[in-house]
Amino acid sequence: MYDIKWIREHPDAFDRGLKRRGLDPLSKKLVALDEKRRAAITKFEQAQARRNAASKEIGDAKKAKDEAKANKLMVEVAELKTSLPAMEDEQKVFAAALDKELAQIPNMPLDEVPDGADTSGNVEHHVFGKKRDYGFKPKQHFDLGEALGQMDFELAAKLSGARFVVLQKGLARLERALGQFMLDVHTGKEHGYTEVNPPLLVRDHVMFGTAQLPKFSDDQFAASKQTDIQQRTLQAIKLAASRSEETQKFDQQKFFSAVGEALTEVPLEDSFWLIPTAEVPLTNLVRDSIVEEARLPMRLTACTPCFRAEAGAAGKDTRGMIRQHQFTKVELVSVTTPDKSKEEHERMLACAEEVLKKLDLHYRVVTLCTGDMGFAAQKTYDIEVWLPGQNAYREISSCSNCGEFQARRMNARYRAKDGVKHVHTLNGSGVAVGRALIAVMETYQQENGSIAVPAALAPYMGGLKVVERT
Repeated sequence: MYDIKWIREHPDAFDRGLKRRGLDPLSKKLVALDEKRRAAITKFEQAQARRNAASKEIGDAKKAKDEAKANKLMVEVAELKTSLPAMEDEQKVFAAALDKELAQIPNMPLDEVPDGADTSGNVEHHVFGKKRDYGFKPKQHFDLGEALGQMDFELAAKLSGARFVVLQKGLARLERALGQFMLDVHTGKEHGYTEVNPPLLVRDHVMFGTAQLPKFSDDQFAASKQTDIQQRTLQAIKLAASRSEETQKFDQQKFFSAVGEALTEVPLEDSFWLIPTAEVPLTNLVRDSIVEEARLPMRLTACTPCFRAEAGAAGKDTRGMIRQHQFTKVELVSVTTPDKSKEEHERMLACAEEVLKKLDLHYRVVTLCTGDMGFAAQKTYDIEVWLPGQNAYREISSCSNCGEFQARRMNARYRAKDGVKHVHTLNGSGVAVGRALIAVMETYQQENGSIAVPAALAPYMGGLKVVERT
């Protein structure tokens, strides 16, 4: 979320940042809308001031026994009292319109972020380890898991449909071991993250704070009582219909589009969102608060189930566990001061890397370009692990510095010596547990189809050294 005052003072810099994101200039439109908002506020405040002054003048006129003046002033006060609510509504309408526009605009990339339109513009930062030499052709994780009888997509489909999996026996334990191992690494003295067990269901304003809403609602799973969903839909239809009547022209396609837009404006008392990542609840722990600077940086971690509709990934990675509706991930979140956020970003990346180093997995780190970076990020590193079965690097962690972008949406601040300021927030996977399982399976596979347990996971496996068919 942007400060409109900064946009007014730096319109050219703002538009340059949008251009790097592949967007058209918006400063003139936003400033014009803000001018209308400010004019409406001024008009309202002047009317309020005049009402107060006229009310005082009525008393003075009555003391002076000037009934004609007093009556005239009372008429003016009555008219102002009647018109003030409309004036207040006008400024609220302009403020809401401005906030809606600002909420749709992605974060500004830092100067050092490489320009680019897509993944081809990403820049390799560094590499750890080497590709292993197998004396056989490595298999992909789903072939290995299904052959072991411990990874079942068909059974999951009977329960929940596509993009779900049932893990059993050794593979189920191996995934659990990975999550526990990662938490132990991050909560140890060296990394110093505080473990949190957060809610998996959150409200609209929480999803807005970390920028999943409103722009990416299609990628999220909502949870509500059926009666509430029906009531909300009816309210949205009525709202869309009233707007159609205002234009005195009915267009079916536009009407259904209006219903969809209206749905985002009609709240549900008992509605929730399933978290797409623990970043959402962890970052929002500081929403609507002023943190003492001495408490910063705050470093938080959690291992949670995550839920994503993957609306924008139709047809991608349809086989296997790469892109699931439900998956487990260890998340890292940092809340810090503006002068420390770049340093914290590098530290977070190193913490995520340490997990893969301890598992002896080959990976590379890339700096994402402006066209591939997430909506809320101002700079992002992706860690891409090597999957021998796929013969490709695949993302296993994404570490982002969001600057004050999320903090403004959450009203999260800290008390510095020179005043109250917005904190900077950072988030990263430390790492995606499901994808780590894939990487371990493909990296540690044996020619007979069994999976050797990495040494780092041995304490968590109850003496199991090899996952094999039983």
